Amino acid sequence: MRLLALGSTLTILLVSSAFAQIGNPAGADPGTRQAAPGVPAPHQTNTQDQLFAQQVGSGGMAEVVLGRLADRKAQNRAVKEFGQLMVQDHGKANDKLAALAKSADIPLPNEPDPEHKAVQARLEGLNGAAFDVAYLAAQVQDHQKTAQLLQWEINSGQDAQLQRFASETLPIVLKHLRMAQDLAAQTAGQTPREFAPATTGMDHGDGSRRVRQ
Repeated sequence: MRLLALGSTLTILLVSSAFAQIGNPAGADPGTRQAAPGVPAPHQTNTQDQLFAQQVGSGGMAEVVLGRLADRKAQNRAVKEFGQLMVQDHGKANDKLAALAKSADIPLPNEPDPEHKAVQARLEGLNGAAFDVAYLAAQVQDHQKTAQLLQWEINSGQDAQLQRFASETLPIVLKHLRMAQDLAAQTAGQTPREFAPATTGMDHGDGSRRVRQ
């Protein structure tokens, strides 16, 4: 519990630090292009919303990359299935975000950030039970951070379309977090022969599930 609480605290600090760098909370991005007279203005966003889209986009891209890695390397069948779900769900979310970013002229990253690349490199060097444990630990941390980012956009974002995206995506991310926590608890301290598939369903219809306190 101490480690989980520490992870949540670090996540909040990371998110707070990212948005603290922005000095224009409510105004438009000073560099936003102005439409010519008589030409409809494109969908525009301020700097905070752009940073949100870029951070979530980078994280979503990493989830797909790491999910494919888990599908290939995980020993526990339930961890493999979880990785497949990450590819499916985050792939869909990435497509939605890309469409919004295009309409708002927000440049999204085309590869995971250095932090996620380092996680990928570390996981590439692990096998069997060690891979499963490390992958799930990274998933818990990543989904905590993503949930914080989405909640921030819902509460404080200025772009209605990105807020709607965050509202639609947050329940899925919270369910992923719960699943990662459950799988991590199952695999912790177990030998490979003791692994068992997770009993938690992957039904997306259960939107009422929440993170354990």
